[in-house]
Amino acid sequence: MSLDTTTTPQEQDTPVTPAPVANDSAAAAAPAETEEAKPKRGRPKGSAAKKTRTVELTLTVTGTADGEWQAELKHGSKWVAQGLKIPASAVSRAAKELHEDLSIPIDEVINAAVEQQKAKVAALEAELEQARQALAELDT
Repeated sequence: MSLDTTTTPQEQDTPVTPAPVANDSAAAAAPAETEEAKPKRGRPKGSAAKKTRTVELTLTVTGTADGEWQAELKHGSKWVAQGLKIPASAVSRAAKELHEDLSIPIDEVINAAVEQQKAKVAALEAELEQARQALAELDT
């Protein structure tokens, strides 16, 4: 019986090709890299990002020189409220809560209306005083 010690039966059956194995792994990695380099369309799968839903509400606040204020609210194209009378003090408070850039011009308009109303009250008081004097002259 003779025994060949140079090669084992396992080594004879298994071909050794280290270079192609390395090339196969590099070739397998190359398509994956090109797939990742291409931008995919749509939202990535498994993404936690949700589309933010916006709601369109339009609030219109109008005032007159007499200090009368009203509000209208529109949701998209549908009117929610129209012609709601609101006090000037509520408009001023709301504007201050929203932003200083809104409150300054609104307060200027409200202050101008206050001054106009004070002038109107003074004129009416003067007219009332004249009417009282005329009534007093008629009674005597």
